[in-house]
Amino acid sequence: MENLKKNPLSLQLNVEDFAPASNEEKKSLVIMRESVNFWKDGMRRLRKNKIAMVSLVVILLIAFMAYVLPSLWPYSYELQIKGSNNLAPFEYSAAEQKLIDAGEKVFPHILGTDRMGRDFAVRVMMGTRVSLSVGLLASVLVLLIGATYGAISAFAGGWVDNIMMRITDILYTIPDILLIILLAMAIKEPLEGLATKPGFGWMQKLGPNMVSIFIIFALLYWVGMARIVRSQVLTLKESEYVTAARALGASGGRIIKKHLLTNCMGTLIVTTTLQIPSSIFTESYLSFLGLGVAAPMPSLGSLATDAVKGMNTYPMLLIAPALMISIMILVFNLFGDGLRDAFDPKLKS
Repeated sequence: MENLKKNPLSLQLNVEDFAPASNEEKKSLVIMRESVNFWKDGMRRLRKNKIAMVSLVVILLIAFMAYVLPSLWPYSYELQIKGSNNLAPFEYSAAEQKLIDAGEKVFPHILGTDRMGRDFAVRVMMGTRVSLSVGLLASVLVLLIGATYGAISAFAGGWVDNIMMRITDILYTIPDILLIILLAMAIKEPLEGLATKPGFGWMQKLGPNMVSIFIIFALLYWVGMARIVRSQVLTLKESEYVTAARALGASGGRIIKKHLLTNCMGTLIVTTTLQIPSSIFTESYLSFLGLGVAAPMPSLGSLATDAVKGMNTYPMLLIAPALMISIMILVFNLFGDGLRDAFDPKLKS
C-alpha cells in the first residue's frame, strides 16, 4: 500500500492538497487594482506626457500674462505718453530721462512704444487677452453646437440625417465675411443702445464688429465640426456596446452622451484645439479689414496689421505679436495631441 501511494502514476489523491488555504496564502494570490473612472485614468495618462504638461504650463503662463499681468503693469494699454513715440525696447523719452537723472524710478518700456506713444508690452498683453478670449469662446461655441448637431444627425439617420446635412451644405455656401459686415451694420444701433444700460458696458469696448464675429461663429463655423462628429458617430453607432445599451433600454440622448460622444473624445479635443488658432487667425484678418475689436482695444491681429506699415523701421512691433500667435498655436496643438492620447478610448492599452 505504501508503494502505491508513492507511485506518481497512482490515481490516489493526496488529502493535503485539498486543505483550506490560510489567510496569508489568499492575500498573496489576490491582485488588487484601484478602480478608476474614465476621467481619472485619462488624467493619469496625461500627467505622464511631458510634452503635454510643458505645453499646459506655457498656456497657463500665457493666460497669466493676458488676464492678470496687465492690471499689475504700470502703464495702461490706452495711455499715450507725450514725447515717447516709436521708442526702441528699453529706450526712454527725453522727459523720462530727466526724471531718471533726478533720481526717480521710471519703469522701462520692455518692447518699446508704438507710433502714438503707448507702451507696446502692455498692448501685446491686452491683444493676447482679446485674441485668446475670441479663440477659446469661439471654439467652445463650435464644439457645443457642432458636436450636438453632428451626433444627433448621425444617430437619427434616414430622412432626418439627410435634411440636417443639407442644411450644413447651405451654410457652407454663405460668405462669412459679407455676413459679418451686414450683421455688424444691422446690430450697431441696438448694441450702442444696449451698451448704455448697466451691466452691458463691455459691449461698448468690444464694439458691434466683435459681437457679430461671435454670432457668426455660432451660426456658421460649427459646420466642419458637425461633419467630423457625424462621420465618427456613423461608425460607432453600429458597435456592440451601443446595441447592448439599446437592448437595456437606454434613451437616445443617453447613448449619444455616454457612449458615442465619449468615444469621439479624441477627435473632439483635437478638432477644438485646432479651432482655437483658426479662430485667432479669423479675428486677425477681420481686424485687418477693420471688422475686429473696436479701438483703442488691441488684438494680436490688429497689432500685426499696424506694424506691417513700418516693419522695416520698427520690426519689433511686428515680431512681438507674430511670435505670440506662433507660440499660442504651437502649445495648443501640442496640448491637444496630449489630450487625444490620454482620453481617446481607442488608444488605451
